[in-house]
Amino acid sequence: MSTDLRRIGEKARKEPGLIFTSLYHHVTDVDNLRACYDALPEDRAVGVDGVTKAEYGRHLEENLNDLSERLKRMGYRPQPKRRSYIPKPGSEKGRPLGISCFEDKLVELAVKRVLEPICETVFEGSSYGYRLGRSQHQCLDALGKTIQQERVSHVVEADITRFFNEVNHDWLIKFLQLRIGDPRIIRLIQRMLKGGILEEGLIKASEKGTPQGSILSPLLSNIYLHYVLDEWFSKIVQPRCQGEAYFYRFADDFVACFQYQKEAETYLLGLKTRVERFGLELAPEKTRCMEFGRFARKEARKRGEKPKEFTFLGFTHYCGKTNRGHFKVKRRTDRKKLGQGLRRFADWAKSSRSRLSKGEMLRRARARVVGHLNYYTITDNVAQCDRFVYYATRLLFKWLNRKSQRKAYTWEGFNHALMHVGWPKARIRIDLNPCRRAEAY
Repeated sequence: MSTDLRRIGEKARKEPGLIFTSLYHHVTDVDNLRACYDALPEDRAVGVDGVTKAEYGRHLEENLNDLSERLKRMGYRPQPKRRSYIPKPGSEKGRPLGISCFEDKLVELAVKRVLEPICETVFEGSSYGYRLGRSQHQCLDALGKTIQQERVSHVVEADITRFFNEVNHDWLIKFLQLRIGDPRIIRLIQRMLKGGILEEGLIKASEKGTPQGSILSPLLSNIYLHYVLDEWFSKIVQPRCQGEAYFYRFADDFVACFQYQKEAETYLLGLKTRVERFGLELAPEKTRCMEFGRFARKEARKRGEKPKEFTFLGFTHYCGKTNRGHFKVKRRTDRKKLGQGLRRFADWAKSSRSRLSKGEMLRRARARVVGHLNYYTITDNVAQCDRFVYYATRLLFKWLNRKSQRKAYTWEGFNHALMHVGWPKARIRIDLNPCRRAEAY
């Protein structure tokens, strides 16, 4: 980050009510655009014009100066985004992505670099998604500590249906204008939002939504949800609660924790009205209020019932206990996520057997398994990760032996090959056990 942009962030922190009216020149600055070019990766999908980073870089200075001049005179027009789909559980078509042209990616990143230092001073501590120095594991850790160490008896889990596709542009602009008073920045973002989508040869207008795949979308989504959810909870919901209340959000996934059932139920009713006001909708099958926590565990035992569970960030959270018998929040890989991970691995192995050599297939399979373990091997989840490694190993053996009519491996030879590539084992990579760091309840 340049010195000028760092100063903007410092000024935003010192003057919380300040509206920035002169920011556009940072976007048009050639040095900033060049820094954005250097930051963009080489091997990303191309937009509708088919231009890669390497092609754009052949005449880099000429292209950057031309882009800067067009931005200055407001002659820059974003091109439509290319529609692409990635697999999504429960959807035949998949999750829609909007792939920007390379030049549009430059501008998106330039705008993000200018806005992010200002927005970071506004965002709540309860927000963890798409922010520097914050991760899913930090969010899980904070949530676990709260449930274990505070007076939490009820949890509200909620899911917003098609959030990125339903963002209301008018509300988003109003939220931006609370800190951004430069009309040229606002106009540029409006053009980006309404640039359209190219799908099946037709350009579709973008009346709402901020496309997944855009560099700017994560920041815009955080701005939107900050005012819709985070600030509403901290300034309206929490002060009105007689008991304790907590909130955690990662992107559009969030949970709220309460001491009292009535306040949890009131929040859930208000939440439905709140999101509808801003053009969003809760998924009824994924939204509920439940008894959860150390007190809830005791009450469930009295009734002879099993304590309820909830899912957040790919993990099923359930009531457990330490070796000393104290209450503890435990997590295991969500059953659906485990199944989806294995199906994706099986599909990849099946499609790769005819185009990759045995050695390359083993190396890439290892990378896929390591990627899964890097996220899911947290405290109390080793057993589920062992299951993933076990079934992934068998799937790999199966499809390697179908590369040809001749069997590629015996189990003895296969195990030797796994040792050669350093086949991973499930072990705790992320410690999410506050009981080891603080006194358990």
